Amino acid sequence: MTYLKRQEVPKKWPIPRKGTKYVARADNMKSGIPILIVLRDILKVAQNRKEVKKAINLGNILINTKPVIDERKSVLLFDTITIVPSRKSYRVELAKTGKFKIEEIKENEAGRKISKITDKKILKGKKTQLNLIDGKNFLSDIKCKVNDSVLVNLKDKKVEECLPLKENANVFVFDGKHAGKSGIIKKIKMEKKIAEIEIDKKPVNVLIKQFMVVE
Repeated sequence: MTYLKRQEVPKKWPIPRKGTKYVARADNMKSGIPILIVLRDILKVAQNRKEVKKAINLGNILINTKPVIDERKSVLLFDTITIVPSRKSYRVELAKTGKFKIEEIKENEAGRKISKITDKKILKGKKTQLNLIDGKNFLSDIKCKVNDSVLVNLKDKKVEECLPLKENANVFVFDGKHAGKSGIIKKIKMEKKIAEIEIDKKPVNVLIKQFMVVE
């Protein structure tokens, strides 16, 4: 298992800068946080790495309805975590401080996730493939554009709904100086790749690549 110096952890990780010299390295350092740190240091449902590994080996930890096989597995924004024995589920969110937070959700909410479309391809047979910001891709007949968001049914592995990028849409900013804040699109400036968003009753310009539509 590879490690990371505590002083080098990403700013989004909500763990103290003081403590053990090393912490677990995520398999996706840019966008995620290891499930080990989530279970042990944030949710505190395990006391140490050994307990986390045991729960994983028993198939008791699910990310987006799939069993985890490595404690370094990253959970990303809006991923869902389920602890099988307790039947408790959680969603990875971002606080207004820009740091990850883990919120408990209803069990029936764990089977769905919102994600952003970063690319779109037409395959053989005129099938449309939607590539999402979390690295997943889906074949879908739903009409969507790049920068729209989609509601994904994780159990059925299909796109249920398109959430278009448009004026008056509710958005969540996940990167940049406004990360962790929600707002409403007031104006889209595609030529500049930015949108004017009302956040806390004030208009701000945010790069389209830094937010996603959530409603």
